[in-house]
Amino acid sequence: MSTSTYSLKWDLDVFFSGGSGSQEFRSHLESLDQLLTEFNRSVSDWEMPSSGYEAENLVGIIDLFQQTGTKMRQAGAFVSCLQAQDTSDTGANELRGKVALLSSRFQTVLTLLDDKLKKINDDVWNELLDHEELKELRFVLNERREEAAKKLPREQEALINALNVDGYHGWGEMYDAIVSKIKVQLGEDELSVGQAANKFSHKDREVRKEVFNNWEKAWGNQADLLSNTLNHLAGFRLSVYKQRGWDEVLQEPLQYNRMKKETLDAMWSVIADHKEPFVRYLKRKADLIGVDKLSWYDLDAPVGETDSALSYQEGAEFITEQFQKFGKELSQFTNTAFEDSWIEAEDRPGKRPGGFCTFFPESKQSRIFMTYSGTPSNVSTLAHELGHAFHSFALKEVHPLNRNYAMNVAETASTFAEMIVADAAVKNANSEEERLALLEDKVQRSVALLMNIHARYLFETRFYEERKNGPVNKDRLNELMETAQKEAYGDGLEEYHPLFWASKLHFFITGVPFYNFPYTFGFLFSLGIYAKALEEGEGYEEKYMALLKDTGSMTVEDLAMKHLNVDLTKKDFWEKGVQLCIDDVEEFLSLTK
Repeated sequence: MSTSTYSLKWDLDVFFSGGSGSQEFRSHLESLDQLLTEFNRSVSDWEMPSSGYEAENLVGIIDLFQQTGTKMRQAGAFVSCLQAQDTSDTGANELRGKVALLSSRFQTVLTLLDDKLKKINDDVWNELLDHEELKELRFVLNERREEAAKKLPREQEALINALNVDGYHGWGEMYDAIVSKIKVQLGEDELSVGQAANKFSHKDREVRKEVFNNWEKAWGNQADLLSNTLNHLAGFRLSVYKQRGWDEVLQEPLQYNRMKKETLDAMWSVIADHKEPFVRYLKRKADLIGVDKLSWYDLDAPVGETDSALSYQEGAEFITEQFQKFGKELSQFTNTAFEDSWIEAEDRPGKRPGGFCTFFPESKQSRIFMTYSGTPSNVSTLAHELGHAFHSFALKEVHPLNRNYAMNVAETASTFAEMIVADAAVKNANSEEERLALLEDKVQRSVALLMNIHARYLFETRFYEERKNGPVNKDRLNELMETAQKEAYGDGLEEYHPLFWASKLHFFITGVPFYNFPYTFGFLFSLGIYAKALEEGEGYEEKYMALLKDTGSMTVEDLAMKHLNVDLTKKDFWEKGVQLCIDDVEEFLSLTK
């Protein structure tokens, strides 16, 4: 156990001191600007190689690529942290604009590089990849070259990158600006959306109901602006797809997640086939809290009385203790994160809602953002984000270009860490009632990933299809959302959340298209890994880290075949994962007979 008291605030000064007024950070942006100019010049002057003997020039360019990318990510991570910790920090918003411009320039240089890569003769290309320093990058360089071949001519792609700043990404920023002004009334108090969201797990149904009604009202008041924002964002994305000749809206997300459509379809079809046990759980929970049928605002309601609220210190110590049982690397890493103030957990107004983890590649450190109020769900979130950070740690000695893992596997390490802690919490419960509450927290997570995310996926795919024919008004968005929720929850609820499309940040994220199915993929994929870890017991950590190291340099199908010996395009892998979730439901049902 730790003797020190962990800070609830993160330390960002170790990167650049002075917050949004940091001179050090401005110097960082200036050196990034110079590096970009040098990278641009090198790529522009690079002449098409005619034989494998000319690999040295490409090695030099790849070196500049990774240096620039590393500096760029460091800058982006810092600004994300500044904006999240204080939504009223106008200096941070200005810095976001500067970073976005530099990022757009970087993308333009990469577009030029990709354009040159795709024109290299195939035989010469294969000879180049045999060079000692390029061998390990074969997968990512091939991937860049193949993706470039599916895009528009360079000048047009460069124009898209330039227009992205005030077009596409501009709408994403517009969303953040609207949300930062939204307040939700609770009694006499005005809550930020982050604080209000935490109230959905309040034990008093009247409180949850009041928050939900005012939540709907608050989002409804902004629905015109938000539907406008969503339509423009989607319209921009669809226009780009149309220009590239892409009909399938999932082409980019699947490419981005390095996975096949067959894998995604196999996963969702297994989930769709197994709704019934989860609907039974929803009915039982309704009985337990004394209502005929659950409403949206009851989904996170606690079941039974439990004193399992943990202070931040207790939560941190519990997580560290459980991680210790899994492996030395994970527990030592977690100690460092707590002791060196990597985590922003304070419950205060003015913070962004939600939680995230971001990596500072130059410093080889991560930062975690969340609002901690002592619930079991907060402990899970903390473990989840630490899992993300551990993933980056496992990759820190890998070549920077082989570190860019996709979102679906990004959710694997986080969910894995969360499971270690959730399972331990259930086993270590002090009473039957507490065990029930903690087990229910686990089941709630399955419901979120197999039902809530399913609703998001159904909504988003249908919305994009309709958006191809023109803007979709707010009433229709509400309708699409409610229909998707009814389908995903097997009609298990009395009242739904039609404005969920407005309140969910993920629909407005421009960096990652279709940020929904990666969560469910990561959840079920990590269940498969977790089952293997339980089977093999002590010593599995090394194999686990080997799998994490490969996440940035292979398709998910190859990753699963190499490390788990399973075929993700077949249903049986997904059946096993969903079955583990159903086992929790059955245990919950038998405990509450």
